[in-house]
Amino acid sequence: MEIGFHQNEINPYLQEYWRKLALMPDSEVLIPLCGKSHDMLWLRAQGHQILGVELSSLAARSFFEENNLSVQRIEYDSFIQLEHDHVRVLCGDFFDLKKEHLAHVEAIYDRAALIALPAHIRKQYIDHLLTILPKKVPILLITLDYPEPEMPGPPFSVSLEEIKSLYHSYTNIERLVHRDVLEQNQRFQERGLSRLHESVFLLTN
Repeated sequence: MEIGFHQNEINPYLQEYWRKLALMPDSEVLIPLCGKSHDMLWLRAQGHQILGVELSSLAARSFFEENNLSVQRIEYDSFIQLEHDHVRVLCGDFFDLKKEHLAHVEAIYDRAALIALPAHIRKQYIDHLLTILPKKVPILLITLDYPEPEMPGPPFSVSLEEIKSLYHSYTNIERLVHRDVLEQNQRFQERGLSRLHESVFLLTN
């Protein structure tokens, strides 16, 4: 597989903490609301099979085109599936996913899904995910936390307390990183934030 990305485009938390999930190389990884993230290519380079889910077919097509990857297009239930070398992206509504779509998923990487959704949809999203997800699937989750009145999302603020509430079936919620990143993010300063924390969680059950 031709890897058309640079390491500095990959989320550094993913590179640092992914090994904590202790997966076999060929494990299937779910990336919800994947967009055209290069993180998918990094995970594929580790030997994983990738299952992305993306509402925007334009973003999904752009991922393959921008990385010069030939793509196979298949109509799959209520989704359009785009695939290249075990990187599959299902284009469609996340809430149309069923148990059979995720039957082989062994881990989740959520960098941009939870924080992209307003509060009422976050609960629906997690409730649906946990209903159709196989048992004992670890999650590497990246979130932002800031004073909500100071900025309308997205990205939305998600607190530790909300994560504990949403992922109620996960018995171990370990915060690997809790870092003040406002100084490094001028666009969030310009939007009026007084505080911005980035967190990385490992969820296991």
